[in-house]
Amino acid sequence: MSLTLIIILIIAGLLFLLLEVLVIPGTTVVGIAGFALIIFSVWESYHVFGSPTGHFVLLGTIFFTILTIYLALKSKTWNRIMLKTEISGKVNEIDTTKVQAGDTGISVSRLTPGGKALINDEYYEVHTNGEFIDQESEIVVTHLADNKIFVKRK
Repeated sequence: MSLTLIIILIIAGLLFLLLEVLVIPGTTVVGIAGFALIIFSVWESYHVFGSPTGHFVLLGTIFFTILTIYLALKSKTWNRIMLKTEISGKVNEIDTTKVQAGDTGISVSRLTPGGKALINDEYYEVHTNGEFIDQESEIVVTHLADNKIFVKRK
């Protein structure tokens, strides 16, 4: 095995480890393969070329591993790959002065067991207590809990 092939295997192992850390969650075959490639390359350099070259390859591997970790963990590296969009969605906040238990409305969608309803001329996301209510059915608000509106068929 040539020294060039050993260096290529070490680089491939480092790339597999980076892929494991940055892209693939958990411990997978890619991470284990990357670690195995690095270990095999260092062992093969000792076996084929002897101790002096093996030591050189081992020190080079340690140096490039530390350099790769440093470059991967720098904040500028993360800023280049980080998603910078803001979430424009909002939580369905219920104004308890507009909706109260006993109010009536019409289901806009089929409630299975959740869906949309028109209550007091405003659209809300509502939930039933497990029953299915067809679209365009009259409903009544039973209670409000944890920022959710619970309804039943009228």
